[in-house]
Formats: sequence, structure tokens, C-alpha cells
Amino acid sequence: MKRIAAVAVILLLLTPGVRAWGETGSEESTLSQIGYGTGSVVGSVVYFPLKATFCGLGALGSLYTMIFVGPNTTHEVISLTCRGSWAVTPHTLKGEESVEFIGDVPPYTPEPEPEER
Repeated sequence: MKRIAAVAVILLLLTPGVRAWGETGSEESTLSQIGYGTGSVVGSVVYFPLKATFCGLGALGSLYTMIFVGPNTTHEVISLTCRGSWAVTPHTLKGEESVEFIGDVPPYTPEPEPEER
């Protein structure tokens, strides 16, 4: 009885998602969607390790900038190397988005020091 209830709950949870997925209203053919999806996976398999290596090297470099230059430059190094795109999406392959290998640098706001009592 518990198994039947579990299956019923799973089916009820999946049903709205299936209906919503079926009503995407996309003008693309199924084959082109499969092609873009496959290209996205293959592109991400190649791109992700490169981005992870770049971020790791940036993290190593930021240790030295923290010691010799200061926190503002450290923030810039980490932001440039670890922000940006981490995957190739179908929208990227269609030309609707771009891959940002080097990220943007948000403004640096130092944390306020705690007050002494």
C-alpha cells in the first residue's frame, strides 16, 4: 500500500511539470533542440575544466596579492578569474548569449570591523 501511495505522489508531482514542459511554445524542431542540447553538453565538458583551472590559478594568485598588495586587488583577481560563465548553454550556441570567460568586477566593499566593548 505504501508503494502505491509513493508512486501516486510521484506521478502527481511530475504531471504538472510534464504539462508545462510540453507547452513551451518553441518554434524549433525536436532535432534542433536535441542538437543544441548535445552541443551544450559537449561544449560544457570541454569549457568547464578550463574555467575551473583558470579560477583555481586565480585563487592561488590572489593569495599572493593579499599578502603583497591588499584586499582590493585580491577582490579584483578573484572576480576576474572566478566570475563569468561556467557552462555553455543552448542560448550561447544560438548566439543569444555570449560566453564570458573573464568575469566582471563588482565594487569592493570592505567588511566593517567589529566594535570593541
